[in-house]
Amino acid sequence: MKIVITGATRGLGRALAEEFIRGGHTVLGCGRGGEAIFELRMAYPAPHDFSVVDVALDNKVALWAAKVLEAGSPPDLLINNAGVTARLAPLWELDDREFTKVVDVNLRGVANVIRHFVPAMVAAKKGVIVNLSSGWGRSVSPEVAPYCATKFGIEGLTKALAEELPKGMAAIPLNPGVVDTDMLREMWSAGAGAYPKAEAWAKSAAPFILKLGAKDSGQSLSVGDG
Repeated sequence: MKIVITGATRGLGRALAEEFIRGGHTVLGCGRGGEAIFELRMAYPAPHDFSVVDVALDNKVALWAAKVLEAGSPPDLLINNAGVTARLAPLWELDDREFTKVVDVNLRGVANVIRHFVPAMVAAKKGVIVNLSSGWGRSVSPEVAPYCATKFGIEGLTKALAEELPKGMAAIPLNPGVVDTDMLREMWSAGAGAYPKAEAWAKSAAPFILKLGAKDSGQSLSVGDG
């Protein structure tokens, strides 16, 4: 299977990318960290490929997608995983720059990736798009309003996309559950260690994601459902 994944340099994205590769799949990933991308390229040479891309920049996503699509068929599985959060604070204490950064990566970034990859998938009339949501895309907590807003947005965006796709394709908003990652430690350092590490999580999450298909399109799912 050909898998495209954003935010592949750390956390859930890196753990998934490495688990998919161990399973014999071809992974084409991106991330903002040049050093981490270099490490991935050295560890996983062709047919895998990793590129430095900020998904918030539409022109950079366009160039990356053109490179991936020119090299062969469209992805069988597209995973929008890249995400950021703002510092913990009441909404009114966050300035426009802090709020906009979260929206640009978590919501606009997903739209950018869809804009440049999904037309080729639609033309082939096959493929699954998984957009990483969150428990905070279905419920709320104080001091994480920008993150909640974007993940609620991912739920709506993905469900609408599912209605637009040809029969046989799927778009699924997926809550990964609570996982001990750098992001969780930034948001909730005291409690993060009580949850599984990304590498352990990926061992069950990767096969779960690989089984998703047209029957699941438009459904708000969580890793481990069923």
